[in-house]
Amino acid sequence: MYSDQFDAQEKRMSFFDHLEELRKHLIRSVVAVFALSIWAFVRRDIIFDQILLAPKSPDFITYRTMCALSRRFDWLKGLCVEQVDFTLTNIHITGQFMQHMTISFVAGIVMAFPYLVFELWRFVKPALYPGEQSSMSGLVVAMACLFFIGICFGYFLLAPISILFLGSYQVSTEVANTITLQSYAGMLSTLVLASGLIFELPVLAWFLAKAGILTSDWLRSNRRIAVVVNMIVAAVITPSDVGSMILMSFPLLLLYEVSIAVVSRAERNKRSTFSPERA
Repeated sequence: MYSDQFDAQEKRMSFFDHLEELRKHLIRSVVAVFALSIWAFVRRDIIFDQILLAPKSPDFITYRTMCALSRRFDWLKGLCVEQVDFTLTNIHITGQFMQHMTISFVAGIVMAFPYLVFELWRFVKPALYPGEQSSMSGLVVAMACLFFIGICFGYFLLAPISILFLGSYQVSTEVANTITLQSYAGMLSTLVLASGLIFELPVLAWFLAKAGILTSDWLRSNRRIAVVVNMIVAAVITPSDVGSMILMSFPLLLLYEVSIAVVSRAERNKRSTFSPERA
């Protein structure tokens, strides 16, 4: 019954009908990103003073937590951060305006991400069977949640540690650290966005398992290779300090194990769907 309805619907929609439908979803997505980018541009006091520039202040919540831990445990006394030894500067006449535009656009993408996923879901929904629609709706929520968990991980853990290490690192006392706004904003936004996207690994594994490309046995048999690859990926997406690389490698390994569980569940669901009892 569902198959007949699906075939009839597919016959009614031509290739150009699909393109027209995709165009509508893309337009709505662009409008959402544009509107939220404008809001971020107008509220630069929030985006810059309270969010972007917050990790360079000793009052940042991560540094306060580190100081609280150092006071509680004697072996962590050196963990407290009392100051961040660098200043930000701008050396191009258009530098601050361009960074204002760029960061506002990045903020618009981050804030609009749940809606972008929702528009993707609305586009593919008509091509799914009712049972698939229910599972995909849960996947949309999972994608949004994983993305923001990754964003928080990058912002509250990776970024402060990287800023603290690289911002205070000196090859000589004769060389002072005066960091450009472009360098600071680029590093922070790259770390945060990369973390958000990396946390989508279980979702990618689910899609590959559904397509029959990825299996749980293959993932389990390649755990050692995955450890090496995870370290390489962590080294690429983080700055050149060992602490950030190691810190990023832990969630990558955890996400790998979660991906194994997700793929295993997808395989079980697939076997139950095509079992002889249900045929």
